[in-house]
Amino acid sequence: MKFKLPDLAYDKKSFNSFISEEGFNYHYGKHHQTYLNNLNHLITNTKWADECLENIITKSFNGGEMALFNNAAQHYNHSFFWNSITPTIGSKPNEELLELITQSFGTLDNLRDKFTEAATKLFGSGWVWLVLTQANTLEIVSLKDADTPIVHNQKPLLTLDVWEHAYYIDHRNARPAFIQSFWEVINWDFVNQNLKK
Repeated sequence: MKFKLPDLAYDKKSFNSFISEEGFNYHYGKHHQTYLNNLNHLITNTKWADECLENIITKSFNGGEMALFNNAAQHYNHSFFWNSITPTIGSKPNEELLELITQSFGTLDNLRDKFTEAATKLFGSGWVWLVLTQANTLEIVSLKDADTPIVHNQKPLLTLDVWEHAYYIDHRNARPAFIQSFWEVINWDFVNQNLKK
């Protein structure tokens, strides 16, 4: 099975200051593509060739095959991130998600503050996720490098890429500005759908 770069659900010029067309060309067109190329190379003519992406991620993680895991997980994480954002204004958390947010964080503003803090403080490269735990509560998790919730028995709902390549073209070293802009482009319809899966 050859994995492919996912189609974007929007034009690369749609996000103004959050991610420019140039930012997409590097982040999506070069960084994500490189992980994908590496993944396809690593699975060609191996036992992994016909496995689905999630199985490759979990089995390579459990088996300590970290080169394969890193590239497979980065393909998964990036694909998830592209769906976590939208230039379309108006999507909102649905009633079920809002109830979970209230139970876990008190208010949507509190969720935003805690998520922003986690993304700002994550040292080095990684991802910040909103996940649903096995106890049916929401948590914010900061994961280093290519780590991903699906290997920790958590259901991913939303993610922000805080690797430097995600924001340096448009925000230089100002990660906080990138994080603040993220809250203006969250695709809550995608988050709502993930909750139901």
